[in-house]
Amino acid sequence: MAGIYIHIPFCKQRCSYCDFYKTTQVLKKPELVKAIITELKTRKTWLGNSEVKTIYFGGGTPSLLTTKEINAIIETVFLNFKVSDNPEITLESNPDDLSQKQTANLRQTPVNRLSIGIQSFQNDQLEKMNRRHNASQAIDCVKQAQDAGFSNISTDLIYGLPNLSMKTWEHDLEQMGKLNIQHLSAYHLTYEEGTVFDTMLKKGSIKPIKEEASIQQFKTLLAWAKSNGFEHYEISNFAKPNYYSKHNSSYWRQEKYLGIGPSAHSYNGDMRLWNLANLGKYLNGINENEKYFESETLSEIDKYNEYLMTWLRTLWGVNIEKVGELFGQYRRNSLVKSLKPFIDANSLYMKEGCAVLTDEGVFITDTILADLMILPNEE
Repeated sequence: MAGIYIHIPFCKQRCSYCDFYKTTQVLKKPELVKAIITELKTRKTWLGNSEVKTIYFGGGTPSLLTTKEINAIIETVFLNFKVSDNPEITLESNPDDLSQKQTANLRQTPVNRLSIGIQSFQNDQLEKMNRRHNASQAIDCVKQAQDAGFSNISTDLIYGLPNLSMKTWEHDLEQMGKLNIQHLSAYHLTYEEGTVFDTMLKKGSIKPIKEEASIQQFKTLLAWAKSNGFEHYEISNFAKPNYYSKHNSSYWRQEKYLGIGPSAHSYNGDMRLWNLANLGKYLNGINENEKYFESETLSEIDKYNEYLMTWLRTLWGVNIEKVGELFGQYRRNSLVKSLKPFIDANSLYMKEGCAVLTDEGVFITDTILADLMILPNEE
C-alpha cells in the first residue's frame, strides 16, 4: 500500500496555532497546480510498483481549489501511478469554504472523504485562534456535506486551549456527537515556535492550561469517544469501526508515501525526501528543472527509532518479534528489557506480542520514547 499527499499551502489568513508551511499568495494557485501536475509526472517512479490506495489533499486550505483543479490533479495521479480500484481520496477543508454549492461541486470529483477543520464550537475560542468561520458555519457545513452525499467525514477539535473550561470542552464534544460524523482528530494545543500563540505565551499575554486540566480534558475525550462508538486507534485519532483514516494510518504503519507540493515529505522505507518550504523556490525549481528538495538516506538507527515512534502511537503497538526480524535479536532483547519498567508502572501493556500504550501511558509517550530510542553515540 502507498499514499500520495498533495500540499496546498494557501491560506486566506494565518491561524494562531499553526506551524505548517502556508502562504497568503493565493493568486499563485494556478501556477502551483501546474507545478504539482509536473512534479507528479516527474516523480512517478518514487513508489516503485506499490499500489496507491490513498490520495490526500492537505494544507493550508485545499478547499480553495476549484473542481477543475482537483480533477486535473487526480487524473494525473491515475495516469502516472498504479492506483487501486477504490482509493480513499481526502480533501481538507475549512467550514466557511464548504457552502452548499461547493459541497455539491465536490461530489462531481472523485473526492470521497472530507476532513473539516472545526477546532471549536465556541466563537470566542475561534476568534482567538484567528479562524475564519464561526460555530454556526461549523455545524452547517457538516450537515451540507452530508446532504450532498458525503458519508465519510472527519473533523478536528483542539483542547488544552488557554482558559478552556471543562464545561466548554464537554459542550464541544456534545455538539460533535450530534453531527453523526465518522472520524474525529482531537489535538492538544502545542505552542510551536514562531506561531502567534507561541509569541503571546512568551510575552505573558496568555497562560497555558494547567497540566491537571489537560489530563482531565483528555480523559473526558476518551470517555466521550467510547460512549459514542468511536475507537481510539491513534493518540489523537478516533473513528467509528471501518472508518480509520487509511492515509494517516499508512504513515504510522510505515508504508510508502509520496509528498507533492512545497514542504511536502516523502518516504520509501530507505530514504526521506522533503520539498523546500518556500513557494517561490519550489515553483522556480519545477519550472527551471532545478533541485527543489532535500533528502537523506536512513541509517539502521533511524529506521529503528522511527519504527518505535510511529507504531507506539497506535492501538497496534510495537511488535516485539517484528523488531527482532527487522533489527536483530540483540535489539529485540534490549527493547524487552527497556519496556519492563513501563509495563510494571502500567504505562504500557502487552497485547498479542505487542507493547501498547495504556491511557495513562499516552501522557508520557515522549518520556517512554526517550528511554526506548537509540542515540547515534550509543552504538
